[in-house]
Amino acid sequence: MKLRTLSGIAAALVLTGATVGQVFAGEVKLPSTLAWSAYNTGTTGYNQAVAIGKALKDKYGVSLRVVPGKNDISRLTPLRKGKVQFVANGGATYFASEGISLFAAREWGPMKLRLLMSASSDANLQVGTAKDANINTYADLKGKRVAYVIGSDALNIGMEAMLAFGGLTWSDVKKVEFPGYGASWKGLVNGQADAAFASTVSGPTRKMEASPRGIFWPSVPHDDTAGWDRLKKVAPYFLKHTATIGSGGISKESPLEGAGYPYPILITMADQKDDLVYSLTKAINSEYPNFKDAMPALSGWALDRQAFTWAVPHHEAAVKYWKEIGAWSDAMQKHNDGLIKRQDVLAAAWSTMAGMNISDDDAYKKKWSQVREAALKGAGMNP
Repeated sequence: MKLRTLSGIAAALVLTGATVGQVFAGEVKLPSTLAWSAYNTGTTGYNQAVAIGKALKDKYGVSLRVVPGKNDISRLTPLRKGKVQFVANGGATYFASEGISLFAAREWGPMKLRLLMSASSDANLQVGTAKDANINTYADLKGKRVAYVIGSDALNIGMEAMLAFGGLTWSDVKKVEFPGYGASWKGLVNGQADAAFASTVSGPTRKMEASPRGIFWPSVPHDDTAGWDRLKKVAPYFLKHTATIGSGGISKESPLEGAGYPYPILITMADQKDDLVYSLTKAINSEYPNFKDAMPALSGWALDRQAFTWAVPHHEAAVKYWKEIGAWSDAMQKHNDGLIKRQDVLAAAWSTMAGMNISDDDAYKKKWSQVREAALKGAGMNP
């Protein structure tokens, strides 16, 4: 069944006095306490997790503890160690699943991550600039001070992709390092940098908007084929997207043609308990009407906004729920199976690294890159 037919299902249920969520609400079984990691306090990812937590508390009596993490490593480490059950994550989900960039290190490697669901809101994920820096296009970033967040692939590769759109690389700008996402935007406010990566609705961008410097979001024109080709070579998980909410005057009346990908992306490990994944997926979807108005970005959690064919597979228990309500198609299953097979190929390739006597970390990463590419090509997959 195609996703577009769900509105018909919902309409039929409304006529009978029920909703899709209510049909399955009685089956939700959640522990009294859940723990997620998310982006820093004040970010849209953190705030959305808190809003969902309130809805879960009101309906199911669940206390959701949201653990802020300043970078990709600090968000995924507690998941790997079992300190949290889920992560409201970003683009690093892709890097960790693939075992690339920071996750190519010997202490990491490819992770068997699984999605429950994701948010695709009316906001963009791209680079914002200080208005007083007079950066009208991404090509204008040349020679400017650009934020680099230590330990955050999602932000840095996102920035690199936007630079590529403008025909630039890191060597064309002045890289300014910051210890975390929030610090990077404080750096813009304080005049330490001129550009940083963010969601257009992120709290720190509002502070930038209210500062004397102001904020400006250069567009990423969808008809610039050459620019998008360069962008996609750096970050293939980006999609064309038009924002209708955000700082800097972005609205339905003044939209911003740009880029994005699902965010937040609610993930867990492949071996997470089926009952827990199943229940949480159902609970969030069924409670959507009760939290969607808490902040504009929460509209992205709607059923018709789900990215069921993104770059990382969904958990089989989440798939079970999506199938039950008619939201999952055979084509989605085929895509998901392919992604799981890809993770299996990567895991097998990573296991061969254990027997290699390579002491130098950089040499280890280089070798893994070669092993990874050979394994994926051998399986007929694009590395």
